[in-house]
Amino acid sequence: MNDFREDQAQIGELLIRYATGVDQRDWPLFRTCWTADVEADYGQIGTFSGVDALTDFMVASHDAMGPTHHRLSNFVIDVSGDTATARSYVHAILIAVPGDPSSWIDAVGNYEDTLVRTSDGWRIDKRVVNMARVMTANSVV
Repeated sequence: MNDFREDQAQIGELLIRYATGVDQRDWPLFRTCWTADVEADYGQIGTFSGVDALTDFMVASHDAMGPTHHRLSNFVIDVSGDTATARSYVHAILIAVPGDPSSWIDAVGNYEDTLVRTSDGWRIDKRVVNMARVMTANSVV
């Protein structure tokens, strides 16, 4: 029998691993957060099927940026056997152009995740991103 609190802790660590992978451009680490056939709906940005498509998108959208800081909080995690749901807030501050701190993007929203337990630990199988506000140095998007 699995320990509910241990599962919650592992899922919380997985969500932090996601943010760390993006911010450090550690794409092998990033890939460890997802099932092979993940479905990720990033709203107006796009929908991505499979870990390869999602990773390709993240590489293309983040590699050329300056520093990025994805902060996740307010985890609400519910575990039922080998599946789980997690809701977390995201606050991301990104410097779009390296060396230009005036090129910031400030995004606030939440992630709605469905997870599955695998032989390698918890993985996100489905993500829906709901952005409440995206601001840039010059406008609100």
